[in-house]
Amino acid sequence: MEVNPPKQEHLLALKVMRLTKPTLFTNIPVTCEEKDLPGDLFNQLMRDDPSTVNGAEVLMLGEMLTLPQNFGNIFLGETFSSYISVHNDSNQVVKDILVKADLQTSSQRLNLSASNATVAELKPDCCIDDVIHHEVKEIGTHILVCAVSYTTQGGEKMYFRKFFKFQVLKPLDVKTKFYNAESDLNSVTDEVFLEAQIQNITTSPMFMEKVSLEPSIMYNVAELNSVSQVGECVTTFGSRTYLQPMDTRQYLYCLKPKKEFAEKAGIIKGVTVIGKLDIVWKTNLGERGRLQTSQLQRMAPGYGDVRLSLEAIPDTVSLEEPFHITCKITNCSERTMDLVLEMCNTNSIHWCGISGRQLGKLHPSSSLCLALTLLSSVQGLQSVSGLRLTDTFLKRTYEYDDIAQVCVVSSAIKVEN
Repeated sequence: MEVNPPKQEHLLALKVMRLTKPTLFTNIPVTCEEKDLPGDLFNQLMRDDPSTVNGAEVLMLGEMLTLPQNFGNIFLGETFSSYISVHNDSNQVVKDILVKADLQTSSQRLNLSASNATVAELKPDCCIDDVIHHEVKEIGTHILVCAVSYTTQGGEKMYFRKFFKFQVLKPLDVKTKFYNAESDLNSVTDEVFLEAQIQNITTSPMFMEKVSLEPSIMYNVAELNSVSQVGECVTTFGSRTYLQPMDTRQYLYCLKPKKEFAEKAGIIKGVTVIGKLDIVWKTNLGERGRLQTSQLQRMAPGYGDVRLSLEAIPDTVSLEEPFHITCKITNCSERTMDLVLEMCNTNSIHWCGISGRQLGKLHPSSSLCLALTLLSSVQGLQSVSGLRLTDTFLKRTYEYDDIAQVCVVSSAIKVEN
């Protein structure tokens, strides 16, 4: 009958502890009214308790710190710190000790050991200590793998390892929205407004140290999260930049294409990279966290082959009196066009001038300005419509309706005495 030999115990002991900052001690007050039997006894005991705050004994606050009792939560963007200790529990000298610490995530395996050098020997009751740090950049399950190899006095090589699993949670919920705006009615210098909504989805308040937008090489950025008051610039959120649990804060940024890119209409078409958000916060007793979003992408507005924009138009015009507008036509295609302008009257807006006018050839990324005259026969808010551009090369017509709106009021009547 074959008997399996007993499993040999290791001469070394491995201990792994997470390094976190302590928390404030929470006092649970027990009070009563003065007319009750204990009288002022409970209140006096609380005043004599060294863990309570003077003058605020009945509040659940304390002046003492308490060490963490469990592993706690780890959030994305924070720094995971751990203390690793290997102790010689035996009465003999152990040689060639090597301690390795790896962090296994869903996508990669990282070596966190501060030193991969082998320790020549470890005497009884002595230990090898190491502290590892890692900025957490992935959400989900993480496994800390600690492996120890050594050689006994008898020359036998030993090896063992331990696994420590923990979850990395998401601290913030970040949502972004893009708004396209024409800064000066030009064809390619459009501004882009980015709204970033940041929500604290943890269970503790956060101090928002920095929220900034790092633009791509194509854009310049201006932050719109501060106002000027009495010669100084303060944030729109006030002097306190705390974000309570489940609260949401909105940040606004204005991006404008750089001159060298704005002059080339083809570059800012389609999908362009705007930049990435850089968020830095602190929690509890100053524990720092940092989160960077991936590159934000924005779909540039499409204008087709020909873009028609307004350079000048009055807000208010008089009934049955001519008024003038200035239009800008830009060739957004990659071919030369031969354009003809046609003007179609509507029930309320009438064009003054010759329809079917030849505008000539317009090369790619080129523009031309037109001064046009109109007249309104109906009062109220009227829409400017009825422009047609025809490319004689391809026999293609581009229609432009609801270009703008003007307010039409009755003409002033001059009364002579």
